[in-house]
Amino acid sequence: MHRGRLITIEGIDGSGKTTHIDHICAYLKQRDIPVISTREPGGTGLGEALRDILIRRVDLTMDAETELLLMFSARMEHLKKRICPAIENGTWVVIDRFIDATYAYQGGGRGVSMDRIRFIENWVMNGLLPDLTILLDLPVELSLARTKTREQSKDQDRFELQNHQFKNKVREAYIDRAKKNPERIRIVDASAEMQVVKLAISEILDGLVGEIYKNV
Repeated sequence: MHRGRLITIEGIDGSGKTTHIDHICAYLKQRDIPVISTREPGGTGLGEALRDILIRRVDLTMDAETELLLMFSARMEHLKKRICPAIENGTWVVIDRFIDATYAYQGGGRGVSMDRIRFIENWVMNGLLPDLTILLDLPVELSLARTKTREQSKDQDRFELQNHQFKNKVREAYIDRAKKNPERIRIVDASAEMQVVKLAISEILDGLVGEIYKNV
């Protein structure tokens, strides 16, 4: 039995992560590869409870390092209860945001020390990294235009409510991570037409799946 693989999808709001996660899962299922999708923060009962605090509770304020620790608490539970067991059982896991989001949002956006994030990462994740990360890159101006409907419905979360400067810092941190990890993090232009984006993702997946199963 092959070990499962971990694929993460990253990007700022409006980049189309949900749509393209569905595409990735369909791609894998068509090839008879077992797959589950999940999200961060979330994925477990505790994780979803923490998600409500971290994402939905716009009335709450918290220190940036408190936010960082809550994110990693949700991730620890996620790893132990869902991600690692699935991978060990041969199932592929596709996650809506993961460790790179922590560096982008808490590091780039909030200004928490990258060294501090790395220290906690080493403890919580014990060297685990995604086999592939797809970064759906989108200019902040287009992100704001795409999320305008949510603004009008007053359904914004704590991160969507952040200012333009914060979102630019998040995007810059994502791009910096991709430049430092080019073999793992593949940038896809999320401003392109949906079918073009799907094709680009499929081509990336072709490479990953083909490499793993070439000797089968």
